[in-house]
Amino acid sequence: MRVVVQRVQSASVTVDGEICAKIGGGLLVLAGFEADDGDEDIAWMAGKLVRLRLFGDADGVMNRSVVEAGGEILAVSQFTLHASVRKGNRPSWSRAARGEVSGPLFARFVDRLAGELGRPVPTGIFGADMAVALVNDGPVTLTIDSRAPE
Repeated sequence: MRVVVQRVQSASVTVDGEICAKIGGGLLVLAGFEADDGDEDIAWMAGKLVRLRLFGDADGVMNRSVVEAGGEILAVSQFTLHASVRKGNRPSWSRAARGEVSGPLFARFVDRLAGELGRPVPTGIFGADMAVALVNDGPVTLTIDSRAPE
């Protein structure tokens, strides 16, 4: 499982010209899955995301989690995070889980995130052509892979 996480002042997802999800300050999480990802990857990633200290404390030091900061999380499924550009110029998506696998994985991930966060986690619409808008705060952007934690 691979994510790109961005600390945001706000973020939203629009599908067919209508906003389907939005948050104020918090984290925008773009999540991609491989076919062999499972509950262990989901649990590790959800726990890591809600505990990451990406928000400023009284001294302006990134020392508070999204939970401590009272922030929100917006989750968007994004299979392109598993692109391979090793050969040629056209990305290969062969490592990304197919929709029938990644859809349920994404749903379980969102449920786990909501449980860890203590409130619902809005999402885009799985498989839809989405327009994601955000105001990156910092900017703070991280990539995290459950199989290669750094």
